[in-house]
Amino acid sequence: MANGQNVILSVKDVEVKFSLRGQVLTAIRGASLDLYEGESLAIVGESGSGKSVFVKTFMGMLDNNGWISHGSILYEGKDIAAYKTEKEWLAIRGKELAIVMQDPMTSLNPLKTIGSQIGEAIRLHQGLKGPALKKAVIDMLVDVGIPNPERRAKQYPHEFSGGMRQRVVIAIAMACRPKILICDEPTTALDVTIQAQILDLIRALKKKYNLTTIYITHDLGVVANVSDRIAVMYAGDIVELGTTEEVFYKPAHPYTWALLSSLPQLGVKGEPLYSIKGTPPNLFTDIKGDAFAARNPGALKIDFEHRPPYFDITPTHKARTWLLDPRAPKVEPPAIIRHLHKHGGDEHAK
Repeated sequence: MANGQNVILSVKDVEVKFSLRGQVLTAIRGASLDLYEGESLAIVGESGSGKSVFVKTFMGMLDNNGWISHGSILYEGKDIAAYKTEKEWLAIRGKELAIVMQDPMTSLNPLKTIGSQIGEAIRLHQGLKGPALKKAVIDMLVDVGIPNPERRAKQYPHEFSGGMRQRVVIAIAMACRPKILICDEPTTALDVTIQAQILDLIRALKKKYNLTTIYITHDLGVVANVSDRIAVMYAGDIVELGTTEEVFYKPAHPYTWALLSSLPQLGVKGEPLYSIKGTPPNLFTDIKGDAFAARNPGALKIDFEHRPPYFDITPTHKARTWLLDPRAPKVEPPAIIRHLHKHGGDEHAK
């Protein structure tokens, strides 16, 4: 991925804290990530792993009780992590980076027509008025695959199905002509066939408008078809990062093994589906060692004492696990992962 491609967004050592009932919670613990222009990156992890909080820092959308306590986020040479005012954020939010939320019903205003809501975004970000604005609204509805756009533009959100509402939310985000489109669980509330249609739509828009896309999801199965790279998040940190093939076929972190092992499509008929034991760590306390250690049946003694650094596996693949240290004992991944590895090797040999 890094072969001469421009880095469009560079996140270094970002730490995010929240003040809750007099206590301080550390939601993101020193996460770093480079996003390449034109790529499709998926950020995966269980609910509560910090995925949404992490990307909200790119847009100044943290709740009022949250703040970036450390680190930098460079976008086009500016450290946007240092932004303090809404005015600063408005210069890039929507225009440069736009987000599609997971629940289209709460993203849309029930009292305004679909056309007026898309029109508002176009007017704000493209400065169009009158017939030109009307035409741009219809074009955008066509772009996101909504039939009878002239009629549909006059309707209200409640007259649309869940899948169609999600298309409208995508149209509003795209109306701003962003460079980076963040999709936060864009298919969670939809059934499987509609999910596939929405993912196809985002892929088509990416190609047409030369977008850089970030998908946030807890479902590794969704990202296999849409991403170039995968960042695996756990307890507010990126524990593994690599190309989609590397993370799927040669995963290195025990948490990634566990996530893949619990995919229904990899289950063995007649055997219970794997589930990760235990619960994520308490982020109100300081986490010592590897955050996943307590849930990892094969954890080493050092996992409970020292936080692992990143170990490079290939120039594009790294993971934060002591298992990659040359001194570590050889720990075999679970059978499902070994099967994937073999299957991946066979696929790539073809």
